[in-house]
Amino acid sequence: MPEITMIDKPVSRADLKKIAEQRFGDLVKAVVDLDKEIMAVGGELHADEEVFLLDKESKQTDLWGINIYPDLTMPNMLEFDSMINLRPSQNNRSRGVDDKDTREKIVVLVNKLVIQ
Repeated sequence: MPEITMIDKPVSRADLKKIAEQRFGDLVKAVVDLDKEIMAVGGELHADEEVFLLDKESKQTDLWGINIYPDLTMPNMLEFDSMINLRPSQNNRSRGVDDKDTREKIVVLVNKLVIQ
């Protein structure tokens, strides 16, 4: 069973593909921390990665769940769909990321951490 890994420096798409093959085949679940500019990957659930980052002193309000498809290119490589994103207190009432600026920050961070 793959472990949750913190990504704090660039990782190749080939490495993400290996993680995807170990669990879901074509996708990697990830949780990004927009403040610390890191992400956790490799969990079965976004909630597992969320707990992993909270244990590393991330703040709940900075964490967003995404799916990464390493075989695809941007923008199709990212999917904004996670139960952890349901946050009425942050005006996010869907499993997606409703705020355009927040989505853009996630895209910028993923582009920084995933070598195309």
